[in-house]
Amino acid sequence: MAWDDLYSAAFQRVRERLGKVGNVLLAYNTNIDAIKYIDSSDLEARIEKVGKEEVLQFSEELPERITQVQHLLGGILWSVRRGKAAELFVESCPVRFYMKRWGWDELRMGGQVGIMANLLGGVYGVQVIAHVPQISRLQASLFKEGPIYVPTLENRKLKFVHPKDFAGDEENLIHYIYEFPRGFRVFDFEAPRENRFIANADDYNPNLYIRSEFSENFEEIADRVELAIISGLQALTKENYSEPFEEINRHLGILNDREIPVHLEFAFTPDETVRKKLVGILGKFTSVGLNEVELASIMEVMGEKAIAEKLLAHDPVDPVAVVEAMLKLADGTGVQRIHFHTYGYYLALTNYEGEQVRDALLFAALAAAAKAKLGDVRNIDDVAGAMDVPVNEKAQEVEDVLTGEFGLKDGIAQLDGYQLAFVPTKIVEKPKSTVGIGDTISSSAFIGEFALR
Repeated sequence: MAWDDLYSAAFQRVRERLGKVGNVLLAYNTNIDAIKYIDSSDLEARIEKVGKEEVLQFSEELPERITQVQHLLGGILWSVRRGKAAELFVESCPVRFYMKRWGWDELRMGGQVGIMANLLGGVYGVQVIAHVPQISRLQASLFKEGPIYVPTLENRKLKFVHPKDFAGDEENLIHYIYEFPRGFRVFDFEAPRENRFIANADDYNPNLYIRSEFSENFEEIADRVELAIISGLQALTKENYSEPFEEINRHLGILNDREIPVHLEFAFTPDETVRKKLVGILGKFTSVGLNEVELASIMEVMGEKAIAEKLLAHDPVDPVAVVEAMLKLADGTGVQRIHFHTYGYYLALTNYEGEQVRDALLFAALAAAAKAKLGDVRNIDDVAGAMDVPVNEKAQEVEDVLTGEFGLKDGIAQLDGYQLAFVPTKIVEKPKSTVGIGDTISSSAFIGEFALR
């Protein structure tokens, strides 16, 4: 069957069943994204001013966190050179002030929870219960209308309200997003594709702050949901992870006892200790979503350095190396579902079978194309409208390799006790924005798959 036909059929199937999805829990990170579309000459001037040689050093190897302007500019250059996203915590107040003076072009909903809440609740109409670390007036205003709820206490009883109806005005948590298009040139470097660098400048999410009304009433919250998506662990460090991990483990225990499927949306995690701890608890999750940089970083802490190097050696990433890494991860942790997304194609490795896995990936690819095309998905018709975006022609090479290696047919193959699902994505030549596309992909695929079940 042609991919356009598979796309159309998958979209209709998922759309018809979205209403059957029960409440979804989203935790833990929400913030405000201050988006800056960087200018080449401005960036070059800033790099020259603080010392080009030192900035180039940090563009070769990222620091663990940002403590000086050279780290910030080096991080941006690291992403530009590779066309890959990265995120680092900004520890320095002078650097935060530097970014504030540099400014932004627009403010948007940020954080994996915020982006997914607006998509699932505001677009798909799925009821979500979201953990929002700080509900400022600005943060609340960025939530779409729809069945999006935050827990609050009223006369010591748990109540769920839309963020806009939450009483109070808490802190603004700002993340600075430096976006660049494909072909963006700075010095002798050219971005192979559009992407962004994120400088995380809030003090709540990096410490995985969990609200008391959420933590103290978690069992009651868990009783109200059928699915859960966990995110926001990427900024933790070896100095601060211990207490948050105790709480995460408690939450996972409660969700596991109720047999609630839980997805971990992985993100670039600079701290090696935290990465090792995440691998250690991955078996408590049903599913994990990641890209090649994130998968390579996990392979490194699992002692699979050769595989990690293969994942980053080619662009587009070698699909055989990806499958090898996914098998290592599945065998090593027991996680049931691994969803890999990269520019041009997606893969899912599951310890169960069914076309719903592939069809959910197709639905997710449409949602991602709509997000790239429009900058924001306003309604389900926007997703349908992405049907006219062309399927990535270069993915045919990937499909041919997977077919030769694993006997792929209509995007599905069986290997080593697992099912492998593959889909070529739809490519928007000049995306309006790349922020939130990964979260759009993973949440749409996870929710779509369970809708089809």
